[in-house]
Amino acid sequence: MNVTLWIVQIILASGFVYSGWMKTIRIESSKKTWAWVNDVPKSLVVLIGIAELLGALGLVFPWALNIATVLTPIAAIALVVVTLLGMLFHIRRKYLFYSSCVDRSIWKTIKETVNRTDALCITNPMFRVPGFR
Repeated sequence: MNVTLWIVQIILASGFVYSGWMKTIRIESSKKTWAWVNDVPKSLVVLIGIAELLGALGLVFPWALNIATVLTPIAAIALVVVTLLGMLFHIRRKYLFYSSCVDRSIWKTIKETVNRTDALCITNPMFRVPGFR
C-alpha cells in the first residue's frame, strides 16, 4: 500500500508541478494553451502557479525526507482547496470537460490525504487518539 501511495503522490505532484510551471515561468505559453488565463489578472495566475508548485513540493518532500511529515497532509488539503476553487471557476465559465478532469484529481488527492493522515496517526504516538486502533 505504501508503494501505491508514493506512486499516486508522485503522479499528482508531477501534474501540479507542470501546471504551476506553466502558470509562473511560461505564462505567455499558457495564454495560448488555456483561454481563461487571458481573462484573469497575471498576478492571480502567478499566485495560483506558486501555490501549486509549493503544494507539489509539500506533497512529496516532507514525507520522503521524514522531516515534519505532518506537512504532507496539510499540503494535500491545500491543493484540494486550490483545485476546488479552480473547478468552481471552470464550471462557472462552462468549461465542463476541464472541471471533470479536475474533479478526478480532487478525489485522488483526497484519497491520498486520508491515507497519509491515517499512516501519520498510526506511526506517530503524538497524533494517536486514545482507544482508536
